[in-house]
Amino acid sequence: MRITSKGQVTIPLDVTSQEVVHPGQLGEIDGCQAITFPMEEARMNVHKNAAITWRGRLELIRRVCDEHQAVVTAAAAAGVSVRTARKWVMRYRDAGVVGLYDRSSRPHRSPSATEPAIALRIKVLRQQRRWTCGQIAEDVGRARATVARILRRCGLSQRGRLEAPPPVVRYEYAEPGLLLHVDTKKLGRIRRLGHRITGQHRGQLHGAGWEFAHVAVDDASRVAYVELCADERQATAAGFVRRAVGWFRRRGVRVQRVMTDNGSCYRARRFAQLCRRLTLRHTRTRPYTPRTNGKAERFIQTLLREWAYARPFYTSAERAMLLPYWIEHYNCARAHSSLAGQPPISRLPDGTNLMRLHS
Repeated sequence: MRITSKGQVTIPLDVTSQEVVHPGQLGEIDGCQAITFPMEEARMNVHKNAAITWRGRLELIRRVCDEHQAVVTAAAAAGVSVRTARKWVMRYRDAGVVGLYDRSSRPHRSPSATEPAIALRIKVLRQQRRWTCGQIAEDVGRARATVARILRRCGLSQRGRLEAPPPVVRYEYAEPGLLLHVDTKKLGRIRRLGHRITGQHRGQLHGAGWEFAHVAVDDASRVAYVELCADERQATAAGFVRRAVGWFRRRGVRVQRVMTDNGSCYRARRFAQLCRRLTLRHTRTRPYTPRTNGKAERFIQTLLREWAYARPFYTSAERAMLLPYWIEHYNCARAHSSLAGQPPISRLPDGTNLMRLHS
């Protein structure tokens, strides 16, 4: 084998850098790792303070082995100590070019490492008994920091992750009107462009107030009805539901049930009287479980992303003026993934004719 002045090896190698520099398991070592990209040679993450790189080591070997320079002279030219230069020369003579690659910093032996049986017991106690680090440390006779380090390595440092996530329950009523999801969203009033647009916090107006988007989404069709109101009090919420029920009735849908969260406006006596007058069955979600009313929550995300924060607005009136147009687009033209790419109005009675009017 011969190394040229440009540091090129004239014979092919049978070993890649990934076979020499073993990255190990994530979180076990912090040494240099080999990274390989498609159609690209393996390369290394060299330490930023490294005095000599792989090509520098090849140049050092070329000076010593091919040009027969003294190790002291070659070390001075490479900017490393004589001891370091002798180390790379010995590695090259023992293993060839493969010996010039970085090795893992993980020690060959760790006499003080926790026994695998103890580590397994720590993991089992955490998973099955949900014990704290202190309880496990007392049981296995190890320090609490050792137990915490082993649990962190296993991904069990937080006991909340041990609990199985609640099952996802997806439901959909068979016909429009059987269930209407109702919710509200607080929006800040706009007097001029805010700091999120201009990037300047100086001179911002405070106390502009709030306006509330009241939304009603049909469970079966996903058709939505939205109003911007000044508050979310019981009179406002009851009036919105009354107008929403009338809006759906004019489109051939009779609303039978209404689902809301546990907000004060929906628990008020006035709202209950409205439901009795309209023969609506009122259902409230479980406390602190917004996913029960998920269709309204998901629609609010779309409402914020595609209307409220879609572009800069100079005033709240300008934003409110575009709301009816966006709602019409959402109901009549926007493709919905859960409806096989069809707009929500396609599931309403005579929805096909309404779609033709907006095509």
